[in-house]
Amino acid sequence: ATEWTGITAMKLSRLGYLIKSGFTGIFSHGLMSFATVTITMACLIIMGSFGLLVVNINALISDLEDENEVVAFIDESLTEEEARAVEPLIEAVPNVSGADFMSRAEAMENFQEDYDEDLFDSLDETVFRHRYIIHLTDISLMEQTKPLIEAVDGVADVNAHIEYADAFISVRNVVSLISLALIIILIIVSFFIMSNTIKLATFTRREEIAIMRMVGASNGFIRCPFIIEGLVLGVLGGLLAFIIEWGLYSLLLSRVSGVASTLITLVPFSGVMWPLLLFFLGVGVIVGVSGGSSAIRNYLKV
Repeated sequence: ATEWTGITAMKLSRLGYLIKSGFTGIFSHGLMSFATVTITMACLIIMGSFGLLVVNINALISDLEDENEVVAFIDESLTEEEARAVEPLIEAVPNVSGADFMSRAEAMENFQEDYDEDLFDSLDETVFRHRYIIHLTDISLMEQTKPLIEAVDGVADVNAHIEYADAFISVRNVVSLISLALIIILIIVSFFIMSNTIKLATFTRREEIAIMRMVGASNGFIRCPFIIEGLVLGVLGGLLAFIIEWGLYSLLLSRVSGVASTLITLVPFSGVMWPLLLFFLGVGVIVGVSGGSSAIRNYLKV
């Protein structure tokens, strides 16, 4: 038991030394550490900004998709009661998430609200037809869904803006693809920049590494402080980037809400806060650890 306790204490002491060495390296090379954190922070802010742009564009397109409804006109020969009975048949169509019934009278009221009421005072509601405002689960399948709705017994005609739906889908796909490509490129650039920055700091400590190899230190023992150093710098860069991104986005929200709130509605930061924080910390840790590990690889070759 005493021997086991001694071994455990030795391992803990060794671990404490490695962690201390990692933090000591950060402060003893303050300029390089500052450069690493700054570069990591800048790259993450750019990545986060593109990510938030994608989130807001997708939210905007989603809102437009919700407004891009399909209208099914009911046969004129059907009474209102018979027209209402068609609802379950329409909702049973694949890709239909819901259907709202609109009577002739309601259709006429909506028409008069959109135009000058005085011009249409004598308008009779029989001019209009009963209809259903149909919401789709996936508007990219609108072209396939339209004939299925037309085939429903009691439906006379279907009005669907397929060209608008295709345009929304194309814009969303292009924006998402471009943003994803930019984020991947920035991650790769961040890795190389951070790795090279740590390599510069490592170059000044090459004699220290050589001495450790001469006294028989293992590659893992030598590498560990650098990995801890990269980990800490990556986490620090991620946290600072998150705080700055939060401030910039909050400033943008206040400007938009005060000027163009009726035209543009941004996603609240609270809705993307935790995924963004995890992304920043995750990228910071991966880039930091990978950069710290690869920075001394050449010095560990025999």
